[in-house]
Amino acid sequence: MLRLGTSTYSFWHFLPEKLPIEYVIEKVYEMGLAGIEILHVQLQSDETGYLNRLKRMAFQHGIDIYCLAIHNDFVEPSVEKRKEQVEHVKRCLKAAYQLGAPSIRLNSGRWKTIRSFKELMKRNGIEPPLPGYSDDDGYNWVIDSIKQCIPTAEEYGVVMALENHWGLTTRAEGVLRIVRSVDSEWLKVLMDTGNFVFDRYKELKMIAPYTVLVHAKTYFGGSSLGPELEIDYERVFKILKSVNYKGYISIEFEGKEDPLTGVPKTIKLLRKYMM
Repeated sequence: MLRLGTSTYSFWHFLPEKLPIEYVIEKVYEMGLAGIEILHVQLQSDETGYLNRLKRMAFQHGIDIYCLAIHNDFVEPSVEKRKEQVEHVKRCLKAAYQLGAPSIRLNSGRWKTIRSFKELMKRNGIEPPLPGYSDDDGYNWVIDSIKQCIPTAEEYGVVMALENHWGLTTRAEGVLRIVRSVDSEWLKVLMDTGNFVFDRYKELKMIAPYTVLVHAKTYFGGSSLGPELEIDYERVFKILKSVNYKGYISIEFEGKEDPLTGVPKTIKLLRKYMM
């Protein structure tokens, strides 16, 4: 049976004041969810004592910490800046290990030639490379950077789950190009159900065999961050069942409705198709 959890992001949405992870753990327990995905930028710190307290609290509530969702960007011409990003990912792999999380969410990064997220969405996530560079350059930087992280992932036993999260992973072909080129058991895919905008179900099917974690987006009350999508979860779960997916379904509630009602509505919706 598939297991259902939520990202701490479902309760926070990048508001100026960080919402304590402890609060989310309590709500996850009250809502009867099995686990939690912690947004790295929502942590108060990476200090060992703090991470250990979160780990202990989750354990005492019977809650798995199954992923640490980090932000990184390897699409960067500067060798030094890419090296900084590699070191950031390595530190996050250690933090995930300390939390007891078997995975981190990984991004490819993007060119950032379109600054506005709304404008990026209008263009379906497609943006031009920096002058003098090509997408091939970007893919090479991403692949090389991830390869540098593989020994650390293996050392800590933490899988890097590459999300279809705009940039070079806007299309399934880009996700697969990276994963197949790195060719490691320590790099797999995080399937986001809302981030393919061209041919969603065809592309979800393409990445499904490599998927180790799924983000299930919902928008009760209207979208708080971008376009409100209609996602056919009956179709999504048929795709997952076709590849015998056994992992977590991680809720990403992006609606304007209060998460204390929006997340339970999402739980009810998803459980209808999970059995």
